[in-house]
Amino acid sequence: MKLKRFLLRYHPPGIILEYLRKSGEVETKSIDLLNLTPETDIDRLIDQILLEEPLISESRKPQLKKLIEKLIEKQLENKKQEFTLFKVLRAHLLPLTNCAFNKSGDKFITGSYDRTCKVWDTVTGQELLSLDEHSNVVYTMSFNTPYGDKIVTGSFDKRAKIWDANTGQCYHTLKGHKMEIVCQSFDPHSMLVATGSMDNTAKLWDVETGQEIFSLEGHKAEIVSLNFNTDGDKIMTASFDNTAKIWDVALDSVFIHWKVIRVSFLVDNSDFTGDYCLTGSIDRTCKLWDVGTGQCIETFTGHNDEVLDACFNSTGNKLATASSDGVARIYNVFTGACIALLQGHENEISKISFNPQGNKIITASSDKTCKIWNTENGSEIQTLDGHEDEIFSCAFNYEGDTIITGSKDNTCRIWKDQEIVKNWNANK
Repeated sequence: MKLKRFLLRYHPPGIILEYLRKSGEVETKSIDLLNLTPETDIDRLIDQILLEEPLISESRKPQLKKLIEKLIEKQLENKKQEFTLFKVLRAHLLPLTNCAFNKSGDKFITGSYDRTCKVWDTVTGQELLSLDEHSNVVYTMSFNTPYGDKIVTGSFDKRAKIWDANTGQCYHTLKGHKMEIVCQSFDPHSMLVATGSMDNTAKLWDVETGQEIFSLEGHKAEIVSLNFNTDGDKIMTASFDNTAKIWDVALDSVFIHWKVIRVSFLVDNSDFTGDYCLTGSIDRTCKLWDVGTGQCIETFTGHNDEVLDACFNSTGNKLATASSDGVARIYNVFTGACIALLQGHENEISKISFNPQGNKIITASSDKTCKIWNTENGSEIQTLDGHEDEIFSCAFNYEGDTIITGSKDNTCRIWKDQEIVKNWNANK
């Protein structure tokens, strides 16, 4: 095997090795640097990498050092940024259901009760496409990250559709569910789509052909969320039946086995390694689970009401929870300790997310505001206000310099780093 080149992965930090096999095939492998910080001893880290990775020779040391320095520089970006309102989009005729970025952040999508999904240019706010073949509410939608060339939409019309993200062509209509589709996900390789429905089942579909591969049956109530892990070999489903199930995905034998995790329900989220997942519950707790064994590793307590959302940071060493009690919390994954309380909202927090760098968190609340927080000490950095009704969705783009918020006031707002806006206005 011969090393061809290095590729950088900023979030979570890592270096991808592209190498040539004797057969002539080009393959890649990753060196995950999940514990990299500005305080890391770079020379010592490089020695450790060379010891463990035979593809990298001593002569590559200077190049490796520059790459690691670049990763650390990326971690330090945007620490003092302020966001300003860039665009207000009155996106749909009827209320919005959700919104999501593609990985690069140059496009985002919105779904609505008006039966459409729309694709938008983040920079100009221009509507690029309207995907309008559903006959009922478009409730859930996403890009096939990291590629961004396809979109899947799930609807109350009991169907999902796979679209070309550039032309709006509908490749496939996925028929088979007996009730509303409320959640969906592409696998990381963009080969599979999973859909979850109020009919108590999840289904797995082939992206290329649109054919149903398998139906996941076993839940006794509606499936409300699902996610693939990072490798795409497992999928987790969470249901109103107070359980979450972890399914092993193998394309030859489809599903090898499943495990049941007993929870009171709600969110599911996998860390970057795919070794752990989260569930949030009406019992006011969030639980960390071992995906391999199905065992509960840690129970995170402290909330006084239902946990509505939870997420890992990009490296998986912190998690954050949002609750109906109007408070968000940040925990150390390894110790279980609550390291910050995010207090300031006047009503329930329904959505929470880390920025890719992991130094900020955004929360969306029914008090009509989003807030940005410092993840180190829990201090409030900024309030994004202006919406006239509950905010139900918020997200950072991959660079962490743009935010979208979706509200029941039927608008979607684009917020950008004010330095970017200044430069954009200067160059108009």
